[in-house]
Amino acid sequence: MKITVLGSGYVGLTTGACLAETGNDVVCVDILEERVEALKRGEIPIFEPGLDALVSRNLAEGRLSFTSGVARAVRASRIVFIAVGTPPDDDGSADLQYVLAAARDIGRAMDSERIVITKSTVPVGTARRVRAAIEAETDHPVHVCSNPEFLREGAAVTDFQRPDRVVLGVDDPRPARVLRDLYAPFVRTGNEIQVMDVASAEITKYAANAMLATRISFMNAIGRLCERTGADVDQVRRGIGSDRRIGPTYLFPGVGYGGSCFPKDVKALASTLRDLELDASILDAVEQVNERQKRFLVKLAVERFGEDLRGRTFAVWGLAFKPNTDDMREAPSLVTIHSLLERGARVVAHDPAATGEARRILGDTIEYRAHNYDALEGADALFIHTEWHPYRHPDFARMRTLLAQAVILDGRNLYSPRAMRAHGFEYYSVGRRPVTPEAA
Repeated sequence: MKITVLGSGYVGLTTGACLAETGNDVVCVDILEERVEALKRGEIPIFEPGLDALVSRNLAEGRLSFTSGVARAVRASRIVFIAVGTPPDDDGSADLQYVLAAARDIGRAMDSERIVITKSTVPVGTARRVRAAIEAETDHPVHVCSNPEFLREGAAVTDFQRPDRVVLGVDDPRPARVLRDLYAPFVRTGNEIQVMDVASAEITKYAANAMLATRISFMNAIGRLCERTGADVDQVRRGIGSDRRIGPTYLFPGVGYGGSCFPKDVKALASTLRDLELDASILDAVEQVNERQKRFLVKLAVERFGEDLRGRTFAVWGLAFKPNTDDMREAPSLVTIHSLLERGARVVAHDPAATGEARRILGDTIEYRAHNYDALEGADALFIHTEWHPYRHPDFARMRTLLAQAVILDGRNLYSPRAMRAHGFEYYSVGRRPVTPEAA
């Protein structure tokens, strides 16, 4: 099939490369000329494992191309995906200006019938607005469908190629048949293609992310209860995760969720509920718990070192909001770093992938190290924000030698408190008893 993808960011680029890998001719469009030229050279603007090889291979074999020319790309394809950004507006609602601009561009370019698919995360009712924007520019028939993405950053290629399910929101059996054929190579092992109405598909995406975010905030609230009562959140997590109705995923407490999906999607779904005069209090609570949890490690540091942190040096392991990505949007590390800097501390950080993004956001307000151990030298404590694999089994003896004080504030519960006691660390984690000199 001949396919055009409008938007060459995280979702658009993954979609285009994966569809090209199954033999389709795919054109990815981006309005940024410098991004297009970089992509033509096989240079990927994001860190996503496996995506660079996928793009390079399909570029070389002629199935994938990049352009800034929307009109020509639309005319060359029967199927057009809209995969542009939907950033949060000031009130938390999804900003649809880029989606609707893309729809108008499609309408102006159409020379015959098209299937247009919203891949961007959009609130319910957006497909109607997209259809209206297209039909205002053309007399040619158009089918507007919803095909939400369920891609985890750091595992996007795997998630696209081996999806749990494919959700198709359609208004007519004809585009449903086309899209079933398009996704057939990805569901050969029996995972389901779910065909539903467009509105249901639009809600499914937000509901899924809001449910996962709710689980995280719920476990963080349970973690605080465990801290207060002396219980162990790891044991509680295993106890409830073994219930088949609940399951073990997304039950890990930490310093809160971040990234490009959960924060904005929770806000956008809450905004939609309020617009319809429905109760959004459960989502407001999820967000409030998450914002408080992002300040958890700083609260521990202040309790341990005092409010005035001038003259203190702190190491930070992990800047991205999760491992296997360089995404720092809404990252808890930013909350910690800004709070430490406001109190006069010096911050030295390491991240395997996100240093470039951190420099763009934080500039030279903090220091960066190429190796994780180099960040520890002379530090009063180590903050852990991201569960990168190199942090999971470090050389603890070396860490003790480098740190000025053997203090670890672990926002991802990477280590066993028993092991930390054995290695001589003062250790604070989420929802578990701290290892303190008194406790030792």
